[in-house]
Amino acid sequence: MATSSLPRSEANTRARSRRLSRAQVGRFVTYFILSIIGFFYLYPFIWMVGSALKTNREFFQLGMQVLPSGAWQVENFARAWTQANFGRYFANTVFVTGCVVVGKVILASMLGYVLARTDMPGKRVLFGIMVGLMFIPAGYTIIPQMEVLQALHILNTIWALVIPPVLGGLLFDAFLFTGYFTTLPRDLEDAAMIDGANMPQMFRHVAFPLAAPMSATVALLAIMNTWNDFFHPLVFVFNRPELRTLAVGMYAFVYENTRDWVVICAAATISILPLVVIFIFLQRYFVDGIAGAVK
Repeated sequence: MATSSLPRSEANTRARSRRLSRAQVGRFVTYFILSIIGFFYLYPFIWMVGSALKTNREFFQLGMQVLPSGAWQVENFARAWTQANFGRYFANTVFVTGCVVVGKVILASMLGYVLARTDMPGKRVLFGIMVGLMFIPAGYTIIPQMEVLQALHILNTIWALVIPPVLGGLLFDAFLFTGYFTTLPRDLEDAAMIDGANMPQMFRHVAFPLAAPMSATVALLAIMNTWNDFFHPLVFVFNRPELRTLAVGMYAFVYENTRDWVVICAAATISILPLVVIFIFLQRYFVDGIAGAVK
């Protein structure tokens, strides 16, 4: 028996080793292809950062070379910060983005919790209307938004850049929170109810802390959309150049300085780099939140 089982065990070992080697080759090919694709995605950003350190002559002479051949022109960033008034635009963008993130996370989480944990009459109809409204293009509502902002006397103010983004994308964010809250077990909330907690207390002390991955996901989406928003700042504060955000300020600077390309690259780096840093720190929560919402 031992002599007959030995060749069979050796064959099984060889078969497993062949499967492992094929899997390793497959992983290597996959990583190699993804690395090439990732390089083509990353290279324009890396080239932009390197070009911000060049002189205008090196910008045209070196072509696609990333780093400058001479001394690094760090002062290009200082010129973009002061000459293009990017200090003021950056402060405006940070303020607007922070307000939008806080507003969206609070309001969307409250609405999502109500939809996930209550059985109010007409809940399915309301949920269907919410899903349908998400497909309306943003440009179709720009005139009503301007009418409302003008009636509230906040058109051409900084708050005109905060209120429309908070309320405009609230339905989609509430939809994400609703999907996430439905995956949470009710045991902790039942225990809190036995201890005398009401629904707002259960939301504040039990459900909302457990929804931290989804809060980070909604916050990251709000940061990306608000930071890169061009349409609303262009329309709602058109008569107030000092209230421009980075997206509108970048467009105006490129239009006014079409020859100073190294400063344009420095300004673009200032605009994009914060988003890259934020995504690096929040990418784990982003994946966890999306995975929880679609369960």
